[in-house]
Amino acid sequence: MKTIYTGGILKLILYGTPEWKSFLDNTYYKAKIIRIQWLINIRIAKAHRTISNEALCVITGIIRINIKIEETAKCYECIKGNENLIELVMEVKHWTNPANSVKFVEGQEDSKHIIHVHTDSSKNEHGLGSGVTMFTDSNLAEMTKYRLNGRCSSNQAEQLAILKTLENIEYLENTERTVLVSTDSRIILQSIKTRKNHTYLIENIRTKLREMEMQNWKIEFNWIKAQAAAPVV
Repeated sequence: MKTIYTGGILKLILYGTPEWKSFLDNTYYKAKIIRIQWLINIRIAKAHRTISNEALCVITGIIRINIKIEETAKCYECIKGNENLIELVMEVKHWTNPANSVKFVEGQEDSKHIIHVHTDSSKNEHGLGSGVTMFTDSNLAEMTKYRLNGRCSSNQAEQLAILKTLENIEYLENTERTVLVSTDSRIILQSIKTRKNHTYLIENIRTKLREMEMQNWKIEFNWIKAQAAAPVV
């Protein structure tokens, strides 16, 4: 029944969402839509009719229909360029388990690490991109550039640079596994540190940090002023 709902019924409900979403401001129409999902949730969960739709959504793992409608309409508006950009939030079932959360360590620019990494991003009339500069034992080891779609934000570009950096470092053959990642974005460092941010890239960064931690990598993060960051060329 869940497959039928997600693959067929939900798509029918969401058809033309941007055009009729405003009708949900009316309590009567909103209740009608929620009731449809509630009846289906009862069948999926094999539950009593006294259970609320919110509780059933938790049991079945289905996103509440009013939230799904808002999400669909917002994504459409972003694609059309009529609204501010949003970041995709990862599904709850893919969130990092709090018991497996990584230890966030803030390092110092003058601290002694074998690998130093600088990430930066920039956006101009030519597009959006991010860059990574990696030093091993104070020697330039690698410079990498990434180009993103113009609809992405500078924060997303910087997050991608950090994620790609961790993926590349993981395969380095170093006996001393100490890394200092420097970025000029306090927002990203705070996003990684807090448990309230569950966007796709941030969650993938946390997962990668956890994997590297289990492989005896010691990753530290450092904030530097924007003008001191490595340039994106």
